[in-house]
Amino acid sequence: MTPRTLYLRLAFAEVVTWTLLILGMVGKYAFGYDWATTVGGSIHGFVFLCYGAATVAVWTDKRWSPGIGVLGLASAVIPYATVPFERSVDRRGLLDRRWRLGPGGEQPHSFPERVLAFALRSPVVALIVTLIVVAAVFSLLLVAGKPTEWFS
Repeated sequence: MTPRTLYLRLAFAEVVTWTLLILGMVGKYAFGYDWATTVGGSIHGFVFLCYGAATVAVWTDKRWSPGIGVLGLASAVIPYATVPFERSVDRRGLLDRRWRLGPGGEQPHSFPERVLAFALRSPVVALIVTLIVVAAVFSLLLVAGKPTEWFS
């Protein structure tokens, strides 16, 4: 999968899960369905973490500036902002069709580039490790509770 395809799919998935979360909030606060935010929020949270991981991977591979990378991460926090961000970086040619650090690509220099190069050359292992890390972070966030409960 190319960086462009990965980023496009996850940007769209973020939009879909934002919609699920918002519908869940409507269900909870308008109709008393407390479970609705749990379902919508859980799905959105998982996709949010996946989008964040993909943003860091593309940022590293494409050598985005810190400003663009941070903006990419921030776009996941603002409802529906991931698609305009993805389209913007694509229009500017920042989502080339191939991975720079992929098989047969450039040699990595920094530690993040070496990690990403390994992931691109061993995609099954990388996918399993990424899913385990995302699931672990997701589980820790569930244990931490709802953000509204952190300060009460």
